[in-house]
Amino acid sequence: MKKILFTLTLILILLSAGCISTTPDEAEVSPINENETETLEYDGVDLTPIDEQRNNAIKGTQYLYPDDYRLEITGMVNETTVLTYDDILSYPSVSKAVPLDCVEGWGFAAKWTGVKMETLLDDAGLQEGATTVIFYSEDGYSTALELDYLLDKNIIVAYKINDVTLPHDRGFPLQLVAEGKYGYKWAKWIVKIEVTNEDYQGYWESRGYNNNADVGGPRFG
Repeated sequence: MKKILFTLTLILILLSAGCISTTPDEAEVSPINENETETLEYDGVDLTPIDEQRNNAIKGTQYLYPDDYRLEITGMVNETTVLTYDDILSYPSVSKAVPLDCVEGWGFAAKWTGVKMETLLDDAGLQEGATTVIFYSEDGYSTALELDYLLDKNIIVAYKINDVTLPHDRGFPLQLVAEGKYGYKWAKWIVKIEVTNEDYQGYWESRGYNNNADVGGPRFG
C-alpha cells in the first residue's frame, strides 16, 4: 500500500511541473520520412538528433494530417483567415537554429524551418491596437505572447525540424518557435491563432508559471 501511495504522489509531482517530459526511449518518436535526411549541423551550430530530444505534452501525442488540417487566424484581424497545410507551405520559408530550453532545466538545439508570424498576420490584416497573440493547440493547450515580441524577433511557426517534416510527437503540422522563451511557450499542434488587445494566461501560466517566460528569468509568478 505504501508503494502505491508513493507512486501516486510521484505522478502528481510530475504532472505539476511546467514540462511533462519523457526521455527518447520512452517517447513515441515518429519515423523520419524516407525521402528526408536529418541535418545535424546548421549555421555553425551542432544540432540535437530528433531521437535524442526530450519532449513534453499535456495529453500525449496528437495526430493531425495534411489533408484535413486547417489553421484559423481570428480576433483583431481584418478578415478571419483559414489556411490549409498546403497554403502554409506556399509562403516564403525561414530557417533558424534555435535552442529550446524547458523550465525543468533540460534543453536541445534544433534547426527550425517555417513561416514568419509577421507574414501570416499581415495577410490576415492586423487591426490597430492589437497587443497579444494567443496560440491554441489541438490538445486544449494554449499560450500567448506579445505581438511586438513576435514581430521584433521574427518568430516563426515551424513545419520542419532539422530539415525533416515535424513528426507527430514533435507537433505536426506546426510548432511555435518561441526564441528566448521557456518551452511552455512553444505551442505544438497549433490549430488556431487569435489576435487580441487583452492580457491572456495560458495553460501553465494560469497555474502559476511566469507569463513572460524569459529564459533565465523568473519561472513563477
